[in-house]
Amino acid sequence: MGIDYRVRLRRKVAAASIDEDSTPTYQAGRESAALGSSSSKAPSILQFSAEESLEELRDLAISAGAQVVGEVLQHRDKPDPATLIGKGKLQEIAGAAASVLADLLLFDHDLTASQQRNIENVVNTKVIDRTQLILDIFARHARTREGQLQVELAQLEYLLPRLGGRGIEMSQLAGGIGTRGPGETQLETDRRKIYRRIRHVKQQIENVRRIRAQQRQRRESVPVATVALVGYTNVGKSTLFNALTQAAVLESPKMFATLDPTIRSVVLPSRRKALLSDTVGFIRNLPHTLVSAFRATLEEVQRAALILHVSDASSPLSAEQDAQVERVLQELEAESKPRLHVMNKTDLLPPKQRESLLDDAATIYVSAAKGAGMSTLLERIDAMLSEDAISRIRLRVPQKEGKTLALLEARSRIYSRAYKDGLVELEAEAPESLVRRVRQFVVGENSG
Repeated sequence: MGIDYRVRLRRKVAAASIDEDSTPTYQAGRESAALGSSSSKAPSILQFSAEESLEELRDLAISAGAQVVGEVLQHRDKPDPATLIGKGKLQEIAGAAASVLADLLLFDHDLTASQQRNIENVVNTKVIDRTQLILDIFARHARTREGQLQVELAQLEYLLPRLGGRGIEMSQLAGGIGTRGPGETQLETDRRKIYRRIRHVKQQIENVRRIRAQQRQRRESVPVATVALVGYTNVGKSTLFNALTQAAVLESPKMFATLDPTIRSVVLPSRRKALLSDTVGFIRNLPHTLVSAFRATLEEVQRAALILHVSDASSPLSAEQDAQVERVLQELEAESKPRLHVMNKTDLLPPKQRESLLDDAATIYVSAAKGAGMSTLLERIDAMLSEDAISRIRLRVPQKEGKTLALLEARSRIYSRAYKDGLVELEAEAPESLVRRVRQFVVGENSG
């Protein structure tokens, strides 16, 4: 079910059922669900429509293992403080959910503890809001220990303020003797356990950040630039990453298929090496707890020499998605980083529209799935990176220096080669790190 508020607030809902083979973190086994969505933030120039937001909610539900079985769109003047959607519409949803045997209601809106409880009391069905749904998807897709810790921290920080108001058995006792230790309420016990676990997880994540910082220091001691891929979820970042690095990172049409950061080296046309970092996809109204929890991962974006902002050229929502990515980059204080806009999935455009696309100084059009535009993209990345600057050099290398000649062949662009008196005379473009290693053979040099 979805709601479109006339004051430009957005709300939507859909019904879904969990596939038998899937086991979401909120409940193992088969589970059917109704989905709802709403946005209470002030409107921006670029904004998802109610239908578009409902479609994204549907994609999120499918990524969590759900099957949508019904959708409703409601128009309201303002949200209901008790149930968000009003008693009448809530009764209608309860009947619709029962008719399709849905046992989960998903809202694309953050619900308060009391709203969630009030809705559950009427529909007799578990209720999950948008943040819980995203956290569930993250939990399903995290593979490394680091990713699992970051998701757990976000889940705990989301749960903590929602412990209260869950019935008389969870209510807090009045102060005085007996309200601590064995006499404390279940609510206080739960809070104590969660605070303790949060401290433990934060300490482990801090250890991860320290190890990552040490690894980054070792990388930065060598003049190799890091290029970070960022973009809305499911725009093809991992496919582009694989096309550039020949890696085998999971490619999936599901949202948030990539959570754990992956870094691989890529050889640029100048024969310089760069490190390419694949990052978690962004999404509108990305829960702040997730941005905070994944800060250790997103530090790769903050420290990158160049950001490749990947967009889906075939999506009608591309402009809105780009605006959401820009907001997250601002939150990461990375909006001023050098950036190249990569419009991916051009193979999905009509032929005439594809033929009319022209690259410019800030934008490159590619199809990672088809390998189109990869050489142009690498050339542009090469030109935008200042680390390990390229120089045009002339060398005279003895033919017996086989290792040096092989090194030059592998890591420089050779423009001319001549053999004379047991020497090989070369003219080449080489990065500064290589020039230093062959300095004894250099007879002339020009900055590139």
